[in-house]
Amino acid sequence: MRLITEHRILILAAIAFFIVFALFGLRRWAEAGGVWFVVQSAVSALIAGGLVAYYRTLKGWGQRL
Repeated sequence: MRLITEHRILILAAIAFFIVFALFGLRRWAEAGGVWFVVQSAVSALIAGGLVAYYRTLKGWGQRL
């Protein structure tokens, strides 16, 4: 396995983590209320979106010239 493949796997795992964390925060907000859970969810969703944008730039990496 090449290093770029492992990097892509780790980025996908991070994306999944931040999406799940955002959903968890929204669920906690629905149960308990409070602004902090909404802020955590929004920041997590933004980080996941940034990682998705970064992942899309990896398309050509690791290919032979």
